[in-house]
Amino acid sequence: MMQLFVLWYCLQVVASPKKSCYDHQIPNIVPAYKYNSPFKTALLEVIWKIENSRKTKNFNPRLQLGQHNHQFVIVIHPHISRAAKAIWELVYMERRRWVTLLIIMCLFTGSTGRGLEIKNKAPSPLYNHTLATILVEYASAVYMSDLTQLFTWTCSRCDGLTTGFEVLELIVDVENCLQAFVGVADDLDAIVIAFRGTQETSIQNWIEDLFWKQLDFEYPGCTDGKVHHGFFNAYNNTIVRSGILDGVSRAKEMYGDLKIMVTGHSMGGAMAAFCGLDLALIYGGKNVEVMTFGQPRIGNAAFASYYSEVVPNTFRVTHEHDLVPHLPPYYQHLPHKTYHHFPREVWLYNLGFGFLIYEVEKICDGSGEDPDCSRSVSGNSISDHLSYFGVEMGCDTSSKCRIVMAPSLSSYGKVDDKGNFALSRSPSKFILKTKTEPLMSD
Repeated sequence: MMQLFVLWYCLQVVASPKKSCYDHQIPNIVPAYKYNSPFKTALLEVIWKIENSRKTKNFNPRLQLGQHNHQFVIVIHPHISRAAKAIWELVYMERRRWVTLLIIMCLFTGSTGRGLEIKNKAPSPLYNHTLATILVEYASAVYMSDLTQLFTWTCSRCDGLTTGFEVLELIVDVENCLQAFVGVADDLDAIVIAFRGTQETSIQNWIEDLFWKQLDFEYPGCTDGKVHHGFFNAYNNTIVRSGILDGVSRAKEMYGDLKIMVTGHSMGGAMAAFCGLDLALIYGGKNVEVMTFGQPRIGNAAFASYYSEVVPNTFRVTHEHDLVPHLPPYYQHLPHKTYHHFPREVWLYNLGFGFLIYEVEKICDGSGEDPDCSRSVSGNSISDHLSYFGVEMGCDTSSKCRIVMAPSLSSYGKVDDKGNFALSRSPSKFILKTKTEPLMSD
């Protein structure tokens, strides 16, 4: 009702230029707690400045005005999106009232609430805490830049719960700075695939770009399903996909019909989701499990519904105020025009009782956008993004796309004309196939 009132009131403002719906400060009209995201806060601040630009200057230190050569110059705090500046530039093109109305409508459609229910008749998968603590170590290890240690599984992150893992395929796309591996874990009796997340020199730059990614690619075979072409291409149109499929094929040929587990963190989680969907279409959804950590949204609601039907054994683990799962933005009243997470989310957050702090693992509803999970808090933390279950997530070096590899590994490599390569080998130990032929009698 408050939002309807604001919309109605501002329509009166457009009709009557003598009045302003923000002559009194914003909180008097719209409670601040209703709009707790940085983007919505920025929009409200711009509205206030639009309506009060002639009366007040430098009222808000986060959005300041100064005169320079008889023109207004805007200075925006880094946490406010570039949209604020773009909107402000429109103001002095004689569109002030219409821009105000447009912003109010954006706030109206961008309110929080329960998301679109995903249609999936399959029973909900069971979340396994132990499995999550194992897979997060694989998602961490794939970030390692020393390919010799990673390929031989002797790196500093290659111990603990992943001891004994054997890498069969290590794929490095130098051109696009992508990295993934395929191997076999005896303790899980499974093929494990892990994708590295973004390796930007500054993760802030990558997150800023993530805010503006558009739904611009129709996913093949999914009616009305749209994804971002960059997310889709990172897996489907690089050396990564062929390397993954080759590694899985050889593992199944040697070990038999093992289940497949796919994991990744951040951008690696987005690639893991597309990989899991690809493998489920090839080998069947019952044979594929996907668990990602701090994954961004990758498609719209139609795609999310399609994904949940094809890959039902999927969990997205989020952590406290991790910023990345909140991006690209989601607006519930535009389900087919905006990004939408697929289910099922598991939200990690701390619950304190005096001096005692417990980490809660909340299994969220089947909508993919449970308002009582990570959406219930503001996504404003990079540090929460870089740690899951106490495991460090991210690169072991600040250099972008740094690679260390011993010359002895060249015999395992296959290099394309762009310098991308895959290190491959056959399993060093034989395990009886899970599928055995019956004994034939004379």
